[in-house]
Amino acid sequence: MWSIEYLAGSWRPGIGDPHFMGWFTAGSYFACAVMAALLATFLNQMEEKRGSEFWFMITLLMVLLGINKQLDLQSLFAEMGRQIAIAQDWYPHRRVVQFSFIVLFVTMSVAAFAWFARAYRELFRRYALAFCGLFFLLSFVVIRAAAFHHFDEVIQYDLHGIKMNWVLELTGIYMIILAGLKEMLSSRIGNP
Repeated sequence: MWSIEYLAGSWRPGIGDPHFMGWFTAGSYFACAVMAALLATFLNQMEEKRGSEFWFMITLLMVLLGINKQLDLQSLFAEMGRQIAIAQDWYPHRRVVQFSFIVLFVTMSVAAFAWFARAYRELFRRYALAFCGLFFLLSFVVIRAAAFHHFDEVIQYDLHGIKMNWVLELTGIYMIILAGLKEMLSSRIGNP
């Protein structure tokens, strides 16, 4: 039986990204969560149950991702996977497992996205920008968590001091924020 200390390996709790952009990104997650919570509350008062549930789900997701941003929990899970791979003697083949994980996730995400878009057409149409932002953001998070070296090189690419992982992560967050603000404005205009 493996202990928590063994599985955690070299990971230690602490601030994962103590630099300005790390704090800015975590703050963006929490700003998105606040906006989504306000919108969920407003839609609930307007008795729009599906819309309210959707934005409440985004609220929870953004809070969890914001906490993860600074605690770097995906590194803990990657380290646990590494420790298990070493103990079970399949570490030399980890790239196949990582690649399979990404392919499986992308396949499941596309299938879930297509199913949701079809089953909840009106909600999807109404919040298409938010869905695209969620898909973009969650895909980035899972690929980052998979720690697949070639993807890591791409998202760590630095263009004149701007890292691609900042661009990718913040784009997803702000697509969701923009969708929420758009809904708030159209709901207030439609229901003065």
